Amino acid sequence: MNPSRSIKRIRRTLPTERRHAGASVVTASAVAVAALVATALLNRYLEKKAERDNPPSGRFLEVNGVRLHYVERGAGDPVILLHGNGSMIQDFECSGLVDLVAKDHRVIVFDRPGFGHSDRPRSVVWTPDVQAELIERALAQIGVSNAIVLGHSWGASVAAAMALKYPALVRGLVLASGYYYPTVKPEVVAMAAPALPFVGDILRYTLSPLLSRLTWPLMMSKIFGPRSVPQKFGAFPKEMALRPSQIRASAAEAALMIPDAFMLRNRYADLKMPVVIIAGEMDKLIDIDTQSVRLHADVSQSSFHRLAEQGHMIHQTATDQVMSAISEVSGASTALAAAE
Repeated sequence: MNPSRSIKRIRRTLPTERRHAGASVVTASAVAVAALVATALLNRYLEKKAERDNPPSGRFLEVNGVRLHYVERGAGDPVILLHGNGSMIQDFECSGLVDLVAKDHRVIVFDRPGFGHSDRPRSVVWTPDVQAELIERALAQIGVSNAIVLGHSWGASVAAAMALKYPALVRGLVLASGYYYPTVKPEVVAMAAPALPFVGDILRYTLSPLLSRLTWPLMMSKIFGPRSVPQKFGAFPKEMALRPSQIRASAAEAALMIPDAFMLRNRYADLKMPVVIIAGEMDKLIDIDTQSVRLHADVSQSSFHRLAEQGHMIHQTATDQVMSAISEVSGASTALAAAE
């Protein structure tokens, strides 16, 4: 065989193979882009459908240009309920806690920024301290200057920040299933991805809602375990929680979780009002020994209720005990005020 002819033949075939390879790459890229666009359109449709199916049940306040959704029930001394990351007003409503509190109190529940029907402007870093300021100003608009504040999970950080920043406003504090001190949590990196600029926007409009739907049962098992998910939680609007906008809010709060705990870790001893700390002994999300137990040691006047056979979602699975914690703080704060 003539070597020169073979070389010429190879040279003639190379451009063709390169063209074919290039065409394959272009085709694959076009298919991928089309799939992402189709997924984004589907998620946009599901987002709008979720909002149509779950219209606002309360009223709105505008505070510093932020539209804040809240519900209010009952009469008496005010009690403020602040939900956790990824949640919204309906979590407290379907748990039955709102109805229990409303029997003897004026209960006010907020959709925190970015959750439910409340805005979350991207120009603001929504730390617990910043959210505390927003809620304080919202409460001032509706005539609340003194209240018991309950925060669950991430909401406990906001409640603690409110009490530290506005001690005259917070007459008593209930901190449920909270994260108060920085620890190593590798899973936070993955949870925070949809909050990243550009890449995060692509993820939350395409893959994140789909992955969240697939992993929803596992997540529910983790946050409710060792208890099963109660039937009443079926009223929680899952599709609202899976909207791209709320996924971004959840991711942003996951990213803030450790640095915010670092900022607050040495300030808890400054809390002087009655404080009740309550947590599930078998919480799979947060280690209560490094969090709630340590907080109890740092806040000298606090009481701590460690609930046996309970996980993270104690307001859902141990609603009466959480209500008892509110009543305990209410009685203690009334006695303190009378002594003064």
